[in-house]
Amino acid sequence: MEDEPKFPAAAEKIGQMEDEPKFPAFPYEPYSIQIDFMKALYLSLSKGGVSMLESPTGTGKTLSIICSALQWLVDRKHRLKSEANQAQTPGGGNGSDDEPDWMKNFVANKDAAVEDKIKKKPMFGKGKPDKGRNQGSCRNLLSPNFVEEGIHEKKDSEKLRENNEVELNDEEFLMEEYESGEEEDAGAGKSKRKAGGVCINSSSDGEEEDDNEDDEEGLKIYFCSRTHSQLSQFVKELRKTVFGNEVKVVSLGSRKIFCINEEVLKLGSSTYINERCLELQENKKKEVSKLKNLGSGGRIRRTKASSGCPMLRNQKLQKQFRSEISQEGALDIEDLVHLGRRMGTCPYYGSRSIIPAAELVVLPYQSLLSKSSRESLGLNLKNNIVIIDEAHNLADSLISMYDAKITSSQLEHVNSHIKQYLERFRNFLGPGNRRYIQTLLVITRAFLQILFNGKDTSLVDPGHDAEKAFGEKNALDSSMAINEFLFSLNIDNINLVKLLHYVKESNIIHKVSGYGNKVANLQKVSALNDIRESSEEGSILSGFRAFVDLLLSLTNNDGDGRIIISREKPASSGQQGGYLKYVMLTGEKIFSEIVDQAYAVILAGGTLQPIEETKERLFPQLTPDRFHFFSCSHIIPPESILPVALSCGPSGQSFDFSYSSRSSTIMMEELGLLLCNLVTVVPEGIVVFFSSFDYEGQVYDSWKASGILERIMKKKCIFREPRKNTDVEFVLKEYKETINTLSNTNQKEDHVPQNGAILLAVVGGKISEGINFSDGMGRCIVMVGLPYPSPSDIELLERVKHIEGLGVSNSSRSTKFSVGNEHYSNVQAGFDILRSCKHRGKEYYENLCMKAVNQSIGRAIRHINDYAAILLVDARYASDPSKRSLSHPTNKLPQWIKDRLVPVTGKYGEAHRLLHQFFKLNKKRGCQ
Repeated sequence: MEDEPKFPAAAEKIGQMEDEPKFPAFPYEPYSIQIDFMKALYLSLSKGGVSMLESPTGTGKTLSIICSALQWLVDRKHRLKSEANQAQTPGGGNGSDDEPDWMKNFVANKDAAVEDKIKKKPMFGKGKPDKGRNQGSCRNLLSPNFVEEGIHEKKDSEKLRENNEVELNDEEFLMEEYESGEEEDAGAGKSKRKAGGVCINSSSDGEEEDDNEDDEEGLKIYFCSRTHSQLSQFVKELRKTVFGNEVKVVSLGSRKIFCINEEVLKLGSSTYINERCLELQENKKKEVSKLKNLGSGGRIRRTKASSGCPMLRNQKLQKQFRSEISQEGALDIEDLVHLGRRMGTCPYYGSRSIIPAAELVVLPYQSLLSKSSRESLGLNLKNNIVIIDEAHNLADSLISMYDAKITSSQLEHVNSHIKQYLERFRNFLGPGNRRYIQTLLVITRAFLQILFNGKDTSLVDPGHDAEKAFGEKNALDSSMAINEFLFSLNIDNINLVKLLHYVKESNIIHKVSGYGNKVANLQKVSALNDIRESSEEGSILSGFRAFVDLLLSLTNNDGDGRIIISREKPASSGQQGGYLKYVMLTGEKIFSEIVDQAYAVILAGGTLQPIEETKERLFPQLTPDRFHFFSCSHIIPPESILPVALSCGPSGQSFDFSYSSRSSTIMMEELGLLLCNLVTVVPEGIVVFFSSFDYEGQVYDSWKASGILERIMKKKCIFREPRKNTDVEFVLKEYKETINTLSNTNQKEDHVPQNGAILLAVVGGKISEGINFSDGMGRCIVMVGLPYPSPSDIELLERVKHIEGLGVSNSSRSTKFSVGNEHYSNVQAGFDILRSCKHRGKEYYENLCMKAVNQSIGRAIRHINDYAAILLVDARYASDPSKRSLSHPTNKLPQWIKDRLVPVTGKYGEAHRLLHQFFKLNKKRGCQ
């Protein structure tokens, strides 16, 4: 493809284009706004920096991204090659003066690298699989792949063999002696292992891989979105273009989505599946095969190592899997899983191994935005392109990935397992191991002391500071800064960085949990089945990982986040047990790592405004010349949408769905009467969005008791969004089939009792975030009230306070909010904090609400011939336009909806008349 690009380059200069870019890959005749969007994206990629591109849902945004970004990739690679050829030609010079420095360096470095390599480019999918993991296996403390002859490692386990007090079977749980140097850097501590300097690993089928052959990585585009279904939809759109067969693409996903090992899949939970998969990689089966001479360095035993997972034992199948992908073109996650099942080899690791050779990498948020995930996958963002779709809540999504939480139950298990391990092996551990294990015990006891307020006398008292800080208001949830938290527990003198280094190098969590599992299994009266045992093992390891994650969070800067202390509630409250949680508050440093590495970062979405909040939270230091914003209107004509702000119901009752009024019987019955009227005028499907599952249930029960539900069901069937995401697809299928069936029946018969269906959904649920209600599935969207997040959410309040203080000096901030130990008792306390916010915090809270509204109401219009009515049901939406402030809810609606909004402040009959005319007109248009 690089030799003879299918699409000629559009030569552009930075800041301007000599020729307008062309997009011949677009499979249809593009609309003008699609052309504008593609040009804006193309120019943004050429300029670099950060760009926010907004295109309303239903305007073909995904296809526009594909055709613009990949056209730019093809054009750029063509130009890079031309520049390289000119540079090699006598008198060719060093390339165009207007070429950006990064491109000149890219060409120069690429040429230098090519000269040092064997002149052979690996085929797509033929590279060395999962190079990072193979390197990591050389340091694997559980399963070293080689044993040096004539060298006996001095281990704690030798002490075990010298004493007959312990069973030989327990030796596997002992750790090597650990030395901790006095140097300041964390790397001073290390195990007493002879580093042979060579790690040789043969696959189980006897085939050797060339360790020296590296994949030649070229310019890449990383496309990420929120869900696996959105990524699959992206690949389906990609297949509509010629790029589906021309560009080397790979889709990545979670282990739970990709796993084809039925025994592992039975575990159900993502956490258990991840843990079990990693355990299987560590528990490799080894056979000594032959000796290998190392010259003067002696000899080393060569071993065969195969994965403990049967889907990874045959390396030939993994190679065939990569070869198949290279021939198939663009495959989505389902295709890769199907291919893996057909071949009997792991699609998760198979897809990962293709990353180096790929030009387009399609992956979920977590894999790209989390630094640890990027490192694990070996993603190289340097001078490459990052496109983040559905970026409307990017800041919150980003920082939530760096939260860390451990429950009181997990802490108790971790504490008991460490204590049990230390008691069992105390006499056989070296001083280094004993010291660090005792330190871990001190920390777990201190954490438990907080959650139980010293009620468990078996725990070591961490100090009077903790009692003073937490004892007075022990019934309340509270929050603290990192340093205050550490000081109050008297553990501020512990070097957490060195401790975490020890945990990583010694592999203690696997040793301790492994021994704990063995003891637990021996003590069981009756044997449990394998699934139950695997689940238990996963849960123990999960607890240890949660503990380590929390320790890692405590190494952040003091102002980066807060520690939430939530104590165990009475059983009558129905809440879960206590927990400790670190809540990350700032995403600037996290996101800057991506911005600094990538050449261009594109944030795309249907509703990105207001953009100032995103800029303030993620890239406040970005200079104006490195930031670009583009927004386009919708493709539908004005007569295809009817947004109405409704202030009162059919009986004249004013709609007020604020927290204090929404649960009144009068308000719920007035909403029911509105639905009774809507079912007579709206054809096909109506989707009603509530603020929460609890409120939806409350309204449903009220309607049922009053007889309103029965009245509604005479005209339309009612469906309800289930709490479990796995059940949503079934409900949607029933909802759609009911609408289609009744619509077809209505066309044949004049008098049919029912004319469609109603779906009761929840803002923030799966239906509001990614389900498209095109055509008859969503002829009317009803938004009930303003879905503000709960003011009792302690994490939300911490974010609001943090954002309120952005750009404010610490001295000024302390006069507004106490930066010390904060206590939260009820909803009213949350309201008090929200009312005290006057600036950024208040705006953030309002934006959360309206972004949720925009996401929900944007589900309806999906193509140019679609039409729908949107009802915003609350008097706060329908106030006099001349008296609206900048923070008025309707000012935060998408421009294409705001321009056509009709406020109905009088009687309901006016709205009913508008709806009747709207559907009559569009039905007539549809028949023409």
